[in-house]
Amino acid sequence: MERALYGDGGFFRAEAGPAAHFRTSAHASPLFAGAIATLLERVDEALDHPARLDLVDVGAGRGELLRGILAALPPAVAARVAAVGVEVAPRPEDLPPTIGWTSAIPSGITGLLVATEWLDNIPVEVVELDSTLRPRYWRSTPDGTLTLDESPLEPGDARWLADWWPLAGLPEGARAEVGAPRDEAWAAATASVARGMALAVDYGHLAGDRPLFGTLTGFRDGRETAPVPDGSCDLTIAVALDSLGVHHLLTTQREALRLLGVDGRRPPLALASTDPAGYVRALARAGQAAELTDPAGLGGHHWVMYWV
Repeated sequence: MERALYGDGGFFRAEAGPAAHFRTSAHASPLFAGAIATLLERVDEALDHPARLDLVDVGAGRGELLRGILAALPPAVAARVAAVGVEVAPRPEDLPPTIGWTSAIPSGITGLLVATEWLDNIPVEVVELDSTLRPRYWRSTPDGTLTLDESPLEPGDARWLADWWPLAGLPEGARAEVGAPRDEAWAAATASVARGMALAVDYGHLAGDRPLFGTLTGFRDGRETAPVPDGSCDLTIAVALDSLGVHHLLTTQREALRLLGVDGRRPPLALASTDPAGYVRALARAGQAAELTDPAGLGGHHWVMYWV
C-alpha cells in the first residue's frame, strides 16, 4: 500500500491527481470550501485575529480546497492567511504564488489544519483469521495476488487489535485493519498545531460496528475497482475513528456542515414567483448541500476536531 500510493510511480504522485479518480467533499461543491472558510473565521476570532493566520491542508491533492477557501474568505481575513498544501506530489504549476507547498506538515501552526480524506490513505496492515482462527497478515504482489503470511503478529499490532478490533469469536476469513499508523499520524498532525484547531474529515467506523471483512477497496477513473497495489488506482481503508484518541469532538459531516450554514432544504416555492433566477440559484445550492449532508454518502463522513 505504501509503495502503490506514495512510491515512485505511485498513485498520489501521478500527474492527473486524485480528482481524476474520485470525488471528495472538496471536489463535490464549493459549499464545502465555504464552510471551512467559515470555520477558519471562527478560529481566527477565537485566537483574537493573529497577524499571521495559518491554513494547512494535509493531503492537498492539487490545491483545490485551499483555492476554494481563500476565495470564500473576506479579503481582510484572506490577507492575513498563510496557506500551505502538504502533498507528496510536486507543486502544481498553476497554483497561485500565495499558496505554499511542502511534503511535510509544518510545526507551530496558529490557525487551522485540515485533513480531508487523508487518514484513509495512511497505509495499514490487514489481517485475516486463517482456518485455525489465527490472525495472519495479508501479503500482496503488485498484481493483487493475496496470500496469508505465516509469521506471528507484531506485538504492537496484536495489542492494538486487542484494544480496538478484537477478533475473538469471529469466523474464518474475518478481517481487521490495524489502525495504529493512523493514530500516530493524527497525533503528529495535532502536535503541529500550537494554537488553533486540527480537523480530520473522513469515513470510518466505531467499536461495535466494525466491518466483518474489512473495508479495503480501490478507485480508478471515478469508479470503485479491485484494490490492485500497482499504482494505477487509489487504495483506501476506512478509519477506526475511536482509536484516534486525540480529539475534543467527533461528529458527522451532516451535523458539522449544518452548524456552519450548509443546509440542503429546498428554497420556498414562493421565491420562484418573486425572483425566478434567485430561486434557480437557491435550488442548485440546496442540491449541492444535500449531497454534502446526505447521511448515506458524504454527510455520513465524520469530523474529528481537536482544539489547542
